[in-house]
Amino acid sequence: MTKYVALLRGINVGGHNKVPMADLREVLSGLGYTDVSTLLQSGNAVFAAPGRTAGQIATAVEAAITERFGLTIRTLVRSADELRAVVEDNPMEVRDPQKFLVLFLHEVPAKELLDAIDTEAFQPEEMIAGEREIYVYHPEGMQNAKLVTHLGKRLAMPTTGRNWNTVTKLLALVSD
Repeated sequence: MTKYVALLRGINVGGHNKVPMADLREVLSGLGYTDVSTLLQSGNAVFAAPGRTAGQIATAVEAAITERFGLTIRTLVRSADELRAVVEDNPMEVRDPQKFLVLFLHEVPAKELLDAIDTEAFQPEEMIAGEREIYVYHPEGMQNAKLVTHLGKRLAMPTTGRNWNTVTKLLALVSD
């Protein structure tokens, strides 16, 4: 049975878009997903969803959250294998897991779009693009990160970031 990770964008941040994790687990179970668990309070869920694709899951979760909470929350979904590849194919050294971010993307970005980003202008921050993710190191901390903000605007697609600690914990959960 295929297990998935749902990454909800922008919930429970700064008192906005409040979605209690117990309620999120109920929503996911109500959609027919099994073995539902959540990690932290920032919209990370792991579950099994027999016979469904990642796209179908994302659409269903977004609709269910709108219905239950009245919120429009973008949701990016990765299978266990896809998340494992994100970790195994990481092209950067993880110097500090709290300052190392994986920016998950809705789709593969155009090469020209990524090539046009002047990464030197954002130093000491660094980035390397993967398939549907961008690995970012921001040594001065997320609160001072300019590159991630720039990427979010420039890419013009749904994105959501998770630090390395969260990514590896999600992988452990989805691998159980």
